[in-house]
Amino acid sequence: MKKLFSTIKEKMKGNLPLFFFVVILFWLKTYAAYRIEFNLGIDNKMQEFLLFINPLSSALLFFGIALLFKGKVQSTIFIIMNFLLSFVLYANIAYYRFFNDFITVPVVMQTKVNGGQLGESALSLMSPLDIFYFTDTILLILFVAKKWYNPGKLVSRKPGAVVILAAVATFMLNLGLAEKDRPELLTRSFDRNYLVKYLGAYNFSVYDVIQNARSASQRALADSNDITEVENYIKANYAAPNPEYFGKAKGMNVIYVSMESLQTFMIDYQLNGQEVTPFLNSLAHDGKTFYFNNIINQTGQGKTSDAEFIMDNSLYPMSQGAVYVNKAQNTYQASPAILKSFGYKSAVFHGNYKTFWNRNEMYRSLGYDEFFDAEYYNMTDENTKNYGLKDKPFFAESMPILESLPQPFYTKFITLSNHFPFKMDEGDTDFPAAETDDNVVNQYFQSANYMDQALEQFFNDLKTSGLYDNTVVVLYGDHYGISENHNKAMEEIIGKEITPFDNAMLQRVPVFIHVPGVDGGLVNKVGGQVDVQPTLLHLLGIDTKDYLTIGSDLLSKNHREVVPFRNGDFVSPEVSQIEEKCYSTETGELIEGTGCESLAEKARSELQMSDDIVYKDLLRFYKPEGYKPIDRNDYQYIKKDIPITEERNGLGTQQ
Repeated sequence: MKKLFSTIKEKMKGNLPLFFFVVILFWLKTYAAYRIEFNLGIDNKMQEFLLFINPLSSALLFFGIALLFKGKVQSTIFIIMNFLLSFVLYANIAYYRFFNDFITVPVVMQTKVNGGQLGESALSLMSPLDIFYFTDTILLILFVAKKWYNPGKLVSRKPGAVVILAAVATFMLNLGLAEKDRPELLTRSFDRNYLVKYLGAYNFSVYDVIQNARSASQRALADSNDITEVENYIKANYAAPNPEYFGKAKGMNVIYVSMESLQTFMIDYQLNGQEVTPFLNSLAHDGKTFYFNNIINQTGQGKTSDAEFIMDNSLYPMSQGAVYVNKAQNTYQASPAILKSFGYKSAVFHGNYKTFWNRNEMYRSLGYDEFFDAEYYNMTDENTKNYGLKDKPFFAESMPILESLPQPFYTKFITLSNHFPFKMDEGDTDFPAAETDDNVVNQYFQSANYMDQALEQFFNDLKTSGLYDNTVVVLYGDHYGISENHNKAMEEIIGKEITPFDNAMLQRVPVFIHVPGVDGGLVNKVGGQVDVQPTLLHLLGIDTKDYLTIGSDLLSKNHREVVPFRNGDFVSPEVSQIEEKCYSTETGELIEGTGCESLAEKARSELQMSDDIVYKDLLRFYKPEGYKPIDRNDYQYIKKDIPITEERNGLGTQQ
């Protein structure tokens, strides 16, 4: 071993040989991470070549900066650069393992907002073998400690300048080839997978910083003229309400329930002959509840908060980061604000603390009158898990507060138990786990069954309280629970190979709307989460024609069925575009040619209109007739004394 070290030391004499040795190690490590950790969809040799070379420009640029310095400063900068770039790579790896996405600047801001509450989820994504991604950093520290890399007096900055110029030339070559294979890469794509595949994780991070600076400037430069194009587009695509249902729920209370991580495939699914969600299944078939089984999950990086935003505003979330964190100060015309002029009081119930996802700030802009967070609940160890209060005590303890609200009310309940990694405490449910090699998938069925029991308990409590007969209940899955990173286990569950098209279909989320006295049933129209708000408002007898809502009424005869994902793909009844490939929606087979192009353009236009509203804060320039704008200063969520008696605390069976 000593002889080996001596040989390496001899070969590495001088700064540049060792410099390039570490650069090559870093380059190959990054490429290995691309192949092992990320599913980037390599379709041809050009993409394979670009994936291979794209880490090189970043390595040469950032490490080349160190060559402009001398002595210990050079070696220190080299180590710091190596560690920071390795950390960025590993952070993306851990994040991708669950979210199937890459970290952006707004996500880092979200981490600051939500910090300290993600521990169990984060740890479950890590492995001792991940030390591999810091091997070159450890070697570099060793080289410096052994004085194998010991730069002395700086004779010339020329080597550093040459390396940096080489980095720029390499990047320009990379970008030119990328644009040839995927034209307008930096202007058309909503999908971060494409940017990383073509340009690399580090160059993507630089691009992301630039894009966020650009986003901040968009609002400052916007004026009232920018709203005209958006208004014309939305009004030209307005879907009039169905007269059969318009106003059928006029004056009724409204309860939204966010069903954490629930996907549509779980409805009517049986695991070893047992229904996973028997209560939700009963709603799907009772003929009294509208069950929408073709609703596309349109969330982005904000996940649960994105779903909330979509449901309240009928707008798309941001392509990077979360509206709740990055645009909480914007002007909105959300459902709670719209309903104020119709005499409604609004409230949110959530078994976590008000700062999580910046809700205490965002709800002020949405116009929620009350926010009942963890301060109102019995947050014992037995009642809580990693993200807050378990669903059964959450619903049971919420009932006396709900009953105390003036009617009519517009309320939202955000459940937490069915959350990644889905591990249940002993005694929470006796439902069996699945039997794959993937614990996340196995536990998902137990967790979903627990949530289903809690929902049944809540419905029974609503009936006992007398609220059920005058309340519209909207249940919605907020986002996927099982990402495509778990497709191997999911193939065992559904009994077939999962193609990109199948994976997209698995990301559908269920939506139920129960209106007392109105017959429902299965509605299999293709729709998005963005369509739920106009559907609800029309049921309440409020026409959305004067509001800038992107979605269209799911019960309307003119409902639009071209439904974009947040990344720019779309689904329609005839064709669907997934990862920029065109499929027959009915058969799932690939379609050659340009069968999707015209609908893809419609999907992009719709996303762009929504983005203009959100990024430029255009609603500050628009006031519908009869609408009273929200003043954020009117809302402060300070805890109030609401007694929760033992008798009410026991309402509902907490098994």
